[in-house]
Amino acid sequence: MFLMTYIVTYVLVENLFYKDVYEITRLLKELNTGVGVEEIEINRKKLRLPAFKKLYKSLYTHILSKQYRIDEMERIAAFRKEFIADVSHELKTPIFAAQGFVHTLLDGAVEDKNVRIRFLQKAAKSLDGLDSLVHDLLILSHIEIGETKMQFEYFDLKGLGEEVIEQFESKRENRKLELIVNNTAAKSMIVYADWLRIKQVLMNLVSNAIKYSSEDGHIQLILDEGQESVAITVKDNGEGIPNADLNRVFERFYRVDKSRSREKGGTGLGLAIVKHIIEGHHSKMKVESKEGQGSTFSFQLPKGKGPLK
Repeated sequence: MFLMTYIVTYVLVENLFYKDVYEITRLLKELNTGVGVEEIEINRKKLRLPAFKKLYKSLYTHILSKQYRIDEMERIAAFRKEFIADVSHELKTPIFAAQGFVHTLLDGAVEDKNVRIRFLQKAAKSLDGLDSLVHDLLILSHIEIGETKMQFEYFDLKGLGEEVIEQFESKRENRKLELIVNNTAAKSMIVYADWLRIKQVLMNLVSNAIKYSSEDGHIQLILDEGQESVAITVKDNGEGIPNADLNRVFERFYRVDKSRSREKGGTGLGLAIVKHIIEGHHSKMKVESKEGQGSTFSFQLPKGKGPLK
């Protein structure tokens, strides 16, 4: 009787307990090989005891969580390394340029009045570029870590558009710059957004359109009012963006033509800042462009449903 009980107990323990333990050990090893979710579920069903099924599921969830954190840390580390390299490279250009002009003056060129003035102007231009770069870096950093909070309010987008166009009057040279307002007969177009940040977005987009359009270019700031939102578009007929670069224009320091962008005074951070500001408004930046035919940048803002403040 004792022998029979022992044999039955041994068989049950062997078939139910030890086999499940072995199966869990095997399956946990497979988790590190990146098996799919469907295969994981099939393997879990092979286990006999409900307790072991729950244990396996808990371990699987825990391992996935840890792996996600590891992947995220590796991604952040790679991003930080790339970011530091990009910042170092971008800072070197204006610093080295200013150093070169100043040292040339110190080496004796300061005695020549014409050379002195010309080199000091170039050094000042390089330092102005450095100041703009640091300023944009601080803005982008504050936005990304959440230190810059959006101050939402009701305001007249049409009035803001007119103000932006007016500020570029002296810079547009021969370029035609106009504000187009569609689908409304009202004197104002009320939206709910951060006035200061949206102005920053429009200033940046219009400035880029002017920089990269021809001398007789045509730039449009278009406000298209819908039932619940307003579509804002900045359109130019300038150089355009190659199709291969369209998905990267909002990346930090990414320039389609780096040498020409520096000549035009860009920091390479403007569109990255624009993207983050618009995402902070729960909207999305869109870009369409054909090389040699101009570019179109657009986003949407919700219409104001309250009183204008």
